[in-house]
Amino acid sequence: MARLGTAVVALLLVGYAVASIAQPATKLHRIGYLSLTAAPETPQSVLVQELRELGYIEGRNLVLEQRYAAADLKRLERFAAELASLKVDLIIASATPAVQAAQRASRTIPIVFVAVVDPVGARLVASLARPGGNTTGISLLSAELSAKRLELLGEVLPRLSRVAVLLNPSNTSNALQLRELQSAARPRGVQLEFLEVTLPGEIEPALKKAARDGANALMVFDDPMLGAPNQRARLVASVQSHRLPAVAGFAAFADAGLLLTYGPSFLHQFRRAAAYADRILKGAIPADLPVEQPAEFELIVNMKTARSLGLAVPNSVLLRANRIID
Repeated sequence: MARLGTAVVALLLVGYAVASIAQPATKLHRIGYLSLTAAPETPQSVLVQELRELGYIEGRNLVLEQRYAAADLKRLERFAAELASLKVDLIIASATPAVQAAQRASRTIPIVFVAVVDPVGARLVASLARPGGNTTGISLLSAELSAKRLELLGEVLPRLSRVAVLLNPSNTSNALQLRELQSAARPRGVQLEFLEVTLPGEIEPALKKAARDGANALMVFDDPMLGAPNQRARLVASVQSHRLPAVAGFAAFADAGLLLTYGPSFLHQFRRAAAYADRILKGAIPADLPVEQPAEFELIVNMKTARSLGLAVPNSVLLRANRIID
């Protein structure tokens, strides 16, 4: 009987050993994150959190290679090449220049983009429905929101007649935004003054000119250079010094002190990017994944700024706000 018990134990041990050998080791996924900004912000932390909820946990089955270019395009190119050389499983790229750098670095590594205004116009994908190539993601579609932002300015400023538009002429996404804005401004009798800036040092002189020319308000076009965290505070301080009611697309601008922001939820964008990454890591092909259009939009009103400008924001705007800064 004792011998029988020993034999059973031995068989069990052999069974466990075979099972452990047959059990596949946990696959280690390597994801690159490429950003034009200087440092991680809330959306990036949401990305990590969402990946965790999908089962990708740093230190266990995920290595997240994060690269932040601090608005340096040469550094962005270098980081993109570095991620490609590491043979990451995919790259999540934030903003059009980052996506373009990733595409130049590799035509085979899957790329998921976020914070891109016009992926077709920037030639990142062939079409929204059929992206083609190795790239897909979530579009901001800010071009279609320019009219809405102008409408919001008009509700707060009933006598709105002249709007200065701050934009970076090197941004390939401007064309759609400009067409949409011009179409919306014409029937309203609003004159547009375009302030083209390519370097941070050009922003203050441009805003000074707009104030001198009698602009009633300012619209800030979506752009990585204008929205970079290290630049945002300086831009808002300059806007406030010239007492210009302003609207932008990124919620962080309202947090920094602009009067209004209206645009897609960045947190939702990064959550969806994690979902796209999950599908690709499980075998989906980027060329077959349609570019997703934003489903959640946020209106944020900074009442502290409104009071400093002596503006009474109508209830029609406040009731639609997702958040009021007071």
